[in-house]
Amino acid sequence: MFNQNQTISTTSAISTTSFLPKVYAWMTTGLGLTALASMMTLSSPDLLNLIFGNKVVFYALIFGELGLVIALSAAINKISSKTATLMFLLYSALNGVTFASIFLIYTRSSIASTFFVAAGTFGAISIYGYVTKRDLTGWGSFFFMGLIGIIIASVVNIFLQSEMIYWITSYIGVFVFVGLTAYDTQKIKRIGAAGFDNEESRKKASILGALTLYLDFINLFLMLLRIMGNRR
Repeated sequence: MFNQNQTISTTSAISTTSFLPKVYAWMTTGLGLTALASMMTLSSPDLLNLIFGNKVVFYALIFGELGLVIALSAAINKISSKTATLMFLLYSALNGVTFASIFLIYTRSSIASTFFVAAGTFGAISIYGYVTKRDLTGWGSFFFMGLIGIIIASVVNIFLQSEMIYWITSYIGVFVFVGLTAYDTQKIKRIGAAGFDNEESRKKASILGALTLYLDFINLFLMLLRIMGNRR
């Protein structure tokens, strides 16, 4: 017979194993939609000209993406799971539209090779975050401060145009997003293990978890591309 602790442990394991696959499935869906939106944008010269030939349109899309991420994260407890899903998919699509710019800057072969490096790195670190017994809670604030530092340095470098700052932020960025991937994976695992009051809560948590890992992967890929990418 199982004792109470064994029952709780078994329930947590079932909750985690059923929750995490949904998180990764939605993350993969988001990445697929981003890739599709990029390809569609690249195939339309008129659309490319509209977006990248007009700074107002380009920055409107960028701020629109940022607004969606903030709104989804802040309102997750107030909106339905269907609304959260639509917001995540819309963000993924918009990100794909602006992502088309990297194909105008870097060669497709270097984008492809960097993607596989990023995918392999993300996968390995995410597995580490899942299986490690080490408590990574303290990593969160450390890497978040690093992220803030990268953002500030990148904004300043828009005006300074320093190659040294560019390379420093790129390498530190890889370090930061590798760390955040492990931290976020463990955090999402614990959320799943804690269980949910209902299916609606589980669905919303899976979307928010997918968004978190999606952002980790995309930013890790971009930082690696800055280092490994061959410009046209």
